[in-house]
Amino acid sequence: MTHYPLFQVDAFTNRVFSGNPAAVVALDTWLDDSLMQSIALENNLSETAFFVPMPPASGVDFHIRWFTPEAEVPLCGHATLASAWVIFNRLGWPNNAIRLQSRSGPLGVTRLDDGWLELDFPSLPFHPVATPDIVCQGLPEAPATAFVVPDDVNYLVVLANEAAVRAATPDMAILKSLGNHGLIITAAGDHCDFVSRYFAPGIGIHEDPVTGSIHSVLTPYWAQQLGKTELLAHQLSTRGGVLKCTLRDDRVGIAGQAAFFMSGEFQL
Repeated sequence: MTHYPLFQVDAFTNRVFSGNPAAVVALDTWLDDSLMQSIALENNLSETAFFVPMPPASGVDFHIRWFTPEAEVPLCGHATLASAWVIFNRLGWPNNAIRLQSRSGPLGVTRLDDGWLELDFPSLPFHPVATPDIVCQGLPEAPATAFVVPDDVNYLVVLANEAAVRAATPDMAILKSLGNHGLIITAAGDHCDFVSRYFAPGIGIHEDPVTGSIHSVLTPYWAQQLGKTELLAHQLSTRGGVLKCTLRDDRVGIAGQAAFFMSGEFQL
């Protein structure tokens, strides 16, 4: 019987019971994929992150992967932020930066002077498309044109204003037909630069509390719309979250806080 450490951290918030909770599992070597999927299902959070240390010659510090209760995903912001908090605060990482390898390429996390943690993520391209019929059925207020995010299997829909984003009640049974595609809805913010919500029922997430990875496309979109590269974002779920986003050419800085909730272990 082997014992494994397990942590739970609320990301993109400075207090527990808000932001987005993520489970974090620190490993010495990878477990079987099916076993990691079962652990994520048992945790029943939007994501469980697993990471293993890499040899110094590899040029990165850790390899990280993320699983929802139903599937592995190529990119996850809040569970990366939670993992970085664990590495800095529970594993005694001596540096102010962490280099990560992932299915989406190299990532990084930097501990800023104010204590916030900034993710270094790719800036994701987006292309206008006719809004898919399933999205129109599941979200009748969706405009005729949406955007597809091919590198993160999402659709992006821009609504009229923040009130429309808050009031939206998508039909999850219909949106589940999108499969592994998620739906981002967004608008300019009343008291910040932009707001968003995120739905992915096809992979077991009805509404994600705070989704760091979607800001890899929201940041370049709103930077283009607003003519600025530093943006303050709010995700308008019930738990809510705050993100500071910076566009740097083909990279995006996504900064947030994290609140420790619990630690323990499981055995297999």
